[in-house]
Amino acid sequence: MNETKSKLFLYFSWIVSVVATLGSLYFSEIRGFIPCELCWYQRILMYPFALILGIATFNSDFRVKKYVLPMAVIGCTISLFHYLQQKVPGFAEIKPCTNGVPCNMEYINWFGFITIPFLALTAFTLIITFMLLIKSQKDTK
Repeated sequence: MNETKSKLFLYFSWIVSVVATLGSLYFSEIRGFIPCELCWYQRILMYPFALILGIATFNSDFRVKKYVLPMAVIGCTISLFHYLQQKVPGFAEIKPCTNGVPCNMEYINWFGFITIPFLALTAFTLIITFMLLIKSQKDTK
């Protein structure tokens, strides 16, 4: 029973990573939004998950969480910082983007709080949650 739940959590984390990857590509390639520096860091951490988690899901490899979890925590931290730069005035001066699009620019602002970094933060948080819920083989023994 635990293995079935772990397979579902692995599958859900893969789906989240695919949706996040396709969503970011939609915003940049179809809507024409130019990613800022912090957006690129988040993409660098999210894009490999679509492949890594897909392979792990296909092979039911629950050990993948020790590789995915640290990257997801780093991505979550960057997303949180980026979101705070957009929504908290004092954060924008901490590390302003020096090249291209400013990091505190909001391309979207749905319901007054949903921005692109918020969407990335949600995706990273979901992946972290699913990874923590996966029981590895040595956890069940």
